Amino acid sequence: MATQSVKQSYTIPCSSVFRDAVLALATKRGVNAADLARSVMLIVPQGAIEDYEDPGDPPPGDRETIVLKSGPAEGRPWRRKPRLQLRLPPGHSIIAVRKALNMALHFDKGEVKMRVEKADILAAERKALEEAHALKKRQNDPPVELLQSREELERLRAIVDNLAFEPLDRGVTTFNEALHVMGFAPNARPDIKSIRAKYRVLAAIHHPDSNYGSHQRMTQLNAAMDLLRRHIA
Repeated sequence: MATQSVKQSYTIPCSSVFRDAVLALATKRGVNAADLARSVMLIVPQGAIEDYEDPGDPPPGDRETIVLKSGPAEGRPWRRKPRLQLRLPPGHSIIAVRKALNMALHFDKGEVKMRVEKADILAAERKALEEAHALKKRQNDPPVELLQSREELERLRAIVDNLAFEPLDRGVTTFNEALHVMGFAPNARPDIKSIRAKYRVLAAIHHPDSNYGSHQRMTQLNAAMDLLRRHIA
């Protein structure tokens, strides 16, 4: 018998400012808040998320008013702490989800820099291999399960596309444009080891043969790699 993907509801207490920023970003990207959290959890090592800044619970006095829809007090206003309601696979802590959302906000603002180590690359390769084996196994399951797998794959592709760089209209022509495509901060001066490590990770995502591949992004990624390598040399 096919088993369905199980998700649970997470109530994430947070300030109203943080909640509104997350919802605005989700609307901007055409996804929901849970997709933002999952996007970060897919591409960022768990340890990096655990070490990231937690925006914390709402401060005293920060409350929202809702109207109760059921029970003896139906129709009455009720003041409560601001929150985000997400549906995610089980096993995540409230704080980890909140940190992932905070990282998504900082990604969007270009305020996050990541250094990719060899261990991260190997872990990503292992995870991709495990997912490939799992997908192959699911292809032998009943049609309903196969359809769910395909829908999930398309959903993950959309998430990665939302976080990926936008191809430049005129291609990669300057050093700062190459930094942008490779995911480095503006005016950064990465060494050749960091450039190569970042290229391996991004190439695995953007190669046209991958599930999330894009010929245009891969072409600009190669151009950025060549430009940075020549500049460093």
